[in-house]
Amino acid sequence: MFSSVSIVLRACAPLLLAALLALAGACSRTSSASSAIAPVPASRVQQHVARELARLQQQVQRQLLPQARRGTAPDSLRRSFRQARLLYKRVEPFTEYYMAGTARLLNGPPVGEVEVAENKDFEPGGLQVIEALLYPEYDPANRAELEREVRALNREISNARTRWQVQELSDAHVFDVLRLQVFRVVSLGITGFDTPLSPTATVPETAAALTALQPVLACYEPAQGTADSVMRAYAAAQRQLAEAARYARQHPDFAAFDRLAFIKDHANPLGRALLACQGQLGIRPFEEVRALRPDAATLFDSGAFNPDFYAPTTQHYRTAARVTLGRQLFRDPVLSGTGTRSCASCHQPDKAFTDGVAKNATLTPGGLVRRNTPTILNAALQAGQFYDLRSTTLENQVADVVGNPHEMHGSLSAAARRLRASPTYVQQFRRAFPRSEVGAEPAITPVQIQTALAAYERSLVRLNSRFDQHVRGRREVLSQEEVRGFNVFMGAGKCGTCHFAPLFNGTVPPGFTEAESEVLGVEAAPGSRRLDADQGRYAHVQLPQLRRSFKIPTVRNVALTAPYMHNGAYQTLEQVIAFYNEGGGQGRGLRVPNQTLPPDKLHLSIADQRALKAFLLALTDTTAGPVGAPD
Repeated sequence: MFSSVSIVLRACAPLLLAALLALAGACSRTSSASSAIAPVPASRVQQHVARELARLQQQVQRQLLPQARRGTAPDSLRRSFRQARLLYKRVEPFTEYYMAGTARLLNGPPVGEVEVAENKDFEPGGLQVIEALLYPEYDPANRAELEREVRALNREISNARTRWQVQELSDAHVFDVLRLQVFRVVSLGITGFDTPLSPTATVPETAAALTALQPVLACYEPAQGTADSVMRAYAAAQRQLAEAARYARQHPDFAAFDRLAFIKDHANPLGRALLACQGQLGIRPFEEVRALRPDAATLFDSGAFNPDFYAPTTQHYRTAARVTLGRQLFRDPVLSGTGTRSCASCHQPDKAFTDGVAKNATLTPGGLVRRNTPTILNAALQAGQFYDLRSTTLENQVADVVGNPHEMHGSLSAAARRLRASPTYVQQFRRAFPRSEVGAEPAITPVQIQTALAAYERSLVRLNSRFDQHVRGRREVLSQEEVRGFNVFMGAGKCGTCHFAPLFNGTVPPGFTEAESEVLGVEAAPGSRRLDADQGRYAHVQLPQLRRSFKIPTVRNVALTAPYMHNGAYQTLEQVIAFYNEGGGQGRGLRVPNQTLPPDKLHLSIADQRALKAFLLALTDTTAGPVGAPD
């Protein structure tokens, strides 16, 4: 919940990589834009970023690397390092967008990246790794390691410069870069995700990241004589950029920074202004399907996310008929081998689709299932399923649960045969899967059962809590204590470095294609001083760092989903908050050598802890939205 470093799973194929879209020329500026803006603005952006990459490399080669080699005084080393970080913020939006692998080696989390398909991990590198050598104290005995890491950073900058020389940009993607960088600042930057060991740099880097967008937008300054509406939209976007950066500069203190005010009063208006400017310039957002819709003005728009992105193919997308069918199947024990248990037996709607117990009973009398029942509200907006992330799709999750001898002890093939005996179900399946549909079969099939149930789960997106309403403009719906709690969550509590806003789960923004897991050192029972025996992801991917590693779930609707953790060990939010406040298992004296949660105590005051709980309760939303396909 509070960790600043995490183990990453690449859960989805890189459908989202804008580099491929740009290289393929998927989008280009429309003809209406050409009369409104200076010639070839995307080329100007390309040249600007090339110059900034050169500046970054110059800083590393002429300052940081020689100082690291000589073992310069720590203060001078840190100054050179901080300058390099600020220069990186000027190219970050483009390295993250067009060369994600290189970006990870420039400024990724200081933990190895796990490639599940290959059952291997890759060493981390970049600015956050160097930060760990300089903060909180610099040990001269690590001089050789520091020099090695700075040299590696320099090589990656060279790689980025080489790749950038042949990079082609489109105007639609440049504006996408601009808004995604605002979203990155909101969801990662202001939490200290990039600066876990030097939090005093967090807000100044936020200001730098926003300031760096101004010359990029300036490449699209309308020519003289352009329509007033275009001129106003451009000026508004530049003004919002300047005001957001100014707010960060004027409030540099990490602990005191009002993150909710920044989001409401600056980041959200900035996202809207950039989208409006793009529209006035005649540059249409591209139409590729992705988790965060390309035309989302803010991360908190009610329709910002598309759960169908995570479906295996377009043939698995939601329709109203499929959602209706899936809802009925969800409540029907016909799927279980005994005919006595339905999905709703454990995922109970009145308990936010959980069951209220630490571990539910198995179908075998006297037994318990392995783990706590998670909510499936907003499960569609996750890049991985199950606590051990063994499934990347809801369809596969369905097959796993139905076939699990302890849960449903059933078979999709047997269920399909039973369903074919029901004329009502036959008609419903025909409506949900018309014969004319490509790939559809006339009979009820296991794949159709999976598709219908997954479609129903994808209809269970609930993003209209009081917090959501507040951040969209209804400021009266949150109390001052709840506002304070959000700031604790995103600041001193470090919750937001793992439970990323706005989904508050571990699917990494702003791309939302990777799912993170953590090693927390969860106890078998509160105060037991015994680690829970569950090995987590290690059971499926036997890398040492994945021992006792579990998916980061959403904290939305936690008011209704007790007990908590993968083993249901903690009955109350107070127990959960105390666990994190004390530094997890290591902080409580347990031996957890691979714990990714920092073991340092957070020192949250009683008032901070109460406020944090109040905010978490404000994330409750189980209201039913429209059924069926997206708008």
